[in-house]
Amino acid sequence: MEKYFWSILILACLSFCCSLDTVESADASFSQFEYVERRPNKATPATCGYDVCNPGKEGMLNLHLVPHTHDDVGWLVTVDQYYYQEVQYILDSVIRELRNNPDRRFIYVEVAYFYRWWNEQHDSIRHIVKGLVNKGQLEFILGGWCMNDEAATHYNAIIDQHTEGFRFLQTNFGECGRPRVAWQIDPFGHSREQASLFAQMGFDGLYFARIDYQDEATRAKDSTMEMVWKASPNLGDLSNLFTGALARSSYGPPGGFCWDQFCPDATFQDDVRLHDYNVDAIVDMLFNTTYTQAKQFEGNHIMWTMGGDFNYQNAERWYKNMDKLITYTNARQVNGSKINVFYSTPSCYTLAKNKANITWPTKDDDFFPYASLDHVFWTGYFTSRPALKRMVRKTNNLLQVCKQLDALAQLGPVESSDKKLDVLKRAMGVAQHHDAVSGTEKQVVAYDYAERLADGIRECQEVMIYAYNKLMPLKATLPPQQLFCNLLNISMCNVTEYSKQFTVTVYNPVGRPVTAWIRLPVAASSYTVTGPDGKNVPSQIVPISAQTKAIPERNSTATNELIFQVSLPPLGFSTYFVKYSASYSTKHNQKSYFMKAKHLKDTVIKNEHISLTFDGTTGHLTGMTNLDKNIAISLKHQMAYYRSFAGNNSKGEFWSSGAYIFRPNGSTALLETKLVNKYVQGELVQEVHQLWSDWISVVIRLYKEEKHVEFEWTVGPIPVEDKIGKEVISHFSTNLVTGGTYYTDANGREVLTRKRNYRPTWNLNQTEPIAGNYYPVNSRLFIRDTNKNSQFTVLTDRSQGGASIQDGNLELMVHRRMLHDDSLGVGEALNETGCNGKGLVVRGKHYIFLDTIEDSGKLHRDLAEKLFMAPSVSFTTSKLTQQQWAQTFKTTWSGLKDKLPDNVHLLTMEQWRGSSMLLRLEHFYEKTDDPVLSKPATVSLQGLFTPFDVLSVEEMTLGANQLLKDAKRLQWNIKGKDAQKSFSSHVPVGKITDTLDITLQPMQIRTFVVSLKM
Repeated sequence: MEKYFWSILILACLSFCCSLDTVESADASFSQFEYVERRPNKATPATCGYDVCNPGKEGMLNLHLVPHTHDDVGWLVTVDQYYYQEVQYILDSVIRELRNNPDRRFIYVEVAYFYRWWNEQHDSIRHIVKGLVNKGQLEFILGGWCMNDEAATHYNAIIDQHTEGFRFLQTNFGECGRPRVAWQIDPFGHSREQASLFAQMGFDGLYFARIDYQDEATRAKDSTMEMVWKASPNLGDLSNLFTGALARSSYGPPGGFCWDQFCPDATFQDDVRLHDYNVDAIVDMLFNTTYTQAKQFEGNHIMWTMGGDFNYQNAERWYKNMDKLITYTNARQVNGSKINVFYSTPSCYTLAKNKANITWPTKDDDFFPYASLDHVFWTGYFTSRPALKRMVRKTNNLLQVCKQLDALAQLGPVESSDKKLDVLKRAMGVAQHHDAVSGTEKQVVAYDYAERLADGIRECQEVMIYAYNKLMPLKATLPPQQLFCNLLNISMCNVTEYSKQFTVTVYNPVGRPVTAWIRLPVAASSYTVTGPDGKNVPSQIVPISAQTKAIPERNSTATNELIFQVSLPPLGFSTYFVKYSASYSTKHNQKSYFMKAKHLKDTVIKNEHISLTFDGTTGHLTGMTNLDKNIAISLKHQMAYYRSFAGNNSKGEFWSSGAYIFRPNGSTALLETKLVNKYVQGELVQEVHQLWSDWISVVIRLYKEEKHVEFEWTVGPIPVEDKIGKEVISHFSTNLVTGGTYYTDANGREVLTRKRNYRPTWNLNQTEPIAGNYYPVNSRLFIRDTNKNSQFTVLTDRSQGGASIQDGNLELMVHRRMLHDDSLGVGEALNETGCNGKGLVVRGKHYIFLDTIEDSGKLHRDLAEKLFMAPSVSFTTSKLTQQQWAQTFKTTWSGLKDKLPDNVHLLTMEQWRGSSMLLRLEHFYEKTDDPVLSKPATVSLQGLFTPFDVLSVEEMTLGANQLLKDAKRLQWNIKGKDAQKSFSSHVPVGKITDTLDITLQPMQIRTFVVSLKM
């Protein structure tokens, strides 16, 4: 286990990096996996894409055989182990077999593996592979760095990991490397936002295997396995996407037709002189299976997925039998057979469906939650491995900061910033995999994901140091080196604990000025804080709680936290100066006071906007009031847990809770003990420290002038000495009348309406009233009382599972620990432990709003952006005063000459090729969020940036791999009120004026490659 020491510390400390406070170099072994950036051979004629598709035969049932392999980017073993043990042999074997027969086809998905293999190949092999791609024999489908999860992933990371894969394919294969179809065959439920993003990337279709067993039964009976997914009510036709659920909810071949090296199915024995001749039996079986499947699908084209997990290490076995299957089946056509079999790809199948001129049904909700059997709901992974989920979210935040600073400072080959950023980009790409951030991997693989992220973080922080070295100086002198503290969430930082004087530089990645609260662990009880303008900044000292000090992985001398608010310019930084002070007045002004609760009398804490009431007897929170609008509700918060069901997994009713499955054994077991509360008061923040048990505590915070309440929960080690797994929730109970309706976000963007015990597209037979009402909550969950015009909103700091099991209530699962496996492949219980061998301690935050329905949208949209794009903090141990620093270095600086509109987010800013930059602008409000901010917004790129000017722009599809003006998507006819209309084949190109004005509609993301002038 020594090999994984740092990874254990990473996860156990609930943070996003290891405990090193200074930057170190990443493992040099990553250098072998750099891109080979070579342009495609233009001399090779390219007849790829739809031009090489076999159209099938009119009047026949056309069976598309799609050879494929599904290569998990880590799961039971690490990504490196999978590559060296299996994947490299798959690609070697497939390439050989494709060369042997020009009719053969193969699709490949996971670019994280292909780029490794590609970089190991000799130029002669690369030339052969490019030829296969240009002829359409080898086709890239999906094209992301991985096949990402759809529940726990944030949209920013989804876009980034696809962009990384697309860029590799475009660089090495040109237009023939551009994927046309999305292939999400293994994720455990499917997000509407994911479909919308795919449509904006220019995809013509999407296929997946996993669909709720009741939904599949209904669709198979009604022949509606394929549809047009209307993936955004805000974007309309732009987000519509042809979508197909694969037959049998499987991405493998039908029974009897698996010819991988370990498959038990019979291979062709076609020598008529032998006793075991079986050609007729296999072809007969094909006829029966094909006609059965055809009844579930519209039209005369169906698809068989001929492959599975890590298939084709012996591709000859597969292709030799498929060749014979095609030959012997089609030979019957001379005798009147109406079945036609041929090699194909998902894109060719999509084209065939499109040309059939069928009018398709539509869908406008999502495919969550997914149940594979009665009682077996895949809703546990929404929360599994919460520390890793937080690490992934926080690392995405850091990656955006690094890319911005790299672009603003225009770093180049001298700093090797592109290679350093690639380490983190690719680690993040791997982490989005549907067995990574989902928490459904083996423990040793989770450690590996964390190690990769930690390596990338260190490289990224080096980029930040280089950027500050360019952006800070007023003269030729380099600034003191920035240091980083990656465990601030458990109040641990060597710089602030051991230094009596230090600087704090805070970078704001949001395109508008923001304020943020800084909490720093310190050893003394009195400090002065000086702002970038030389003025004194109010601050407060709060004692570190006993629960924080007890976290096993914490190694700190700090006894207090220094709290102050920073004001930050858009896309810029400010430096603050902290110094120990022995002054009595400073100590007196900073001091926090413990307030004693009066026996049997309620306690109220409040700021300018919110008040909270706590029961004088039990200590429970009992009420919340919006003081600005006089909205008052009863509000009770409780930490509770479900007991995990333990069964033998022989059938649905005996299924266990596990890494994938959430299945409670009975109702919630509330921790109804009388709380031990401590009330902390000060000038800047008021806190209520609640001890629920020896393994659960909560700190409720109310900062000065903030309109939200912060709930910081600390859970663990979850006790299992009673041999019972436990799944911990944070539960909010109000008196709002909500009618069984609640709302969750999709991947951090659009919000979907949920109704308890209901599915929009079939009559639900609910077998699990708790787990069956859980949905993924990526960033927010809320309820509404329309009669009272009140909305209660909870924002999260990572992806979690959430629900409203009773009217007026909300709950979010924050941590889980089980002792039984759920028999879905991972082969071990979800039993995370910390460095001391006991259950893992996890810490996180929820943010609470109470407001009118019409004003709540602005509150949760604004804060959600600030949470996932939080300011980045670094330090120096400089002894310079603010005046001395200001003579040599900038104390504040902005990368923008003007702030962005309040409804526009700078989603992507990174160096691209040469002197160009990749830029994404996003309108992050929905049409109905706010009467003002939901209107279109305009941004002028002319004169916007401080370090450079924009000369010209080219608008791209969302994945930045095709000019938007060249994007032509297939048209589809749809049923219902739009039955006479099909959506346009041309993606609408927004107007860009001579002054580079960019207009954005609600929820629109526009992607540009911009040329710069320094």
